[in-house]
Amino acid sequence: MNLRTPRREEPGLDLIPLIDVVFMLLIFFMVTTTFNRDSGLQIELPTADVEQTEPKADTIEITIDAEGRYYVNQQALINTQMDTLKRAIEQTAGEHRDMPFIISADAKTPHQAVVSAMDAAAQLGFVRITFATQQAKAGP
Repeated sequence: MNLRTPRREEPGLDLIPLIDVVFMLLIFFMVTTTFNRDSGLQIELPTADVEQTEPKADTIEITIDAEGRYYVNQQALINTQMDTLKRAIEQTAGEHRDMPFIISADAKTPHQAVVSAMDAAAQLGFVRITFATQQAKAGP
């Protein structure tokens, strides 16, 4: 006669299906994620009623933020002096003075910073200077 109660197996948690589900979720999120190429520089462009065109790859873009700091093709300059700006433009353009020159200034940028960028471009021989704007919102 056996008076002992039979040993029960302790209930266990099978982790393999859980790992499979987590792995499938990881793959799903990796495949469905979109990556935006947003730059860290946030500027608010002035508005205009003209349709915008996409800048070409062989352009020089001077970005000026609200504090008047300069960025040449998204590369920050160490200071706001005219000589520094001119050297950065020369290094970027090389000998090509016929490239389109785009000035993207924040709407709250000091006027002097924009004039200095225009002056630097003119002193270096650029004649195709354009200002970047955003299209005016239709409204009352």
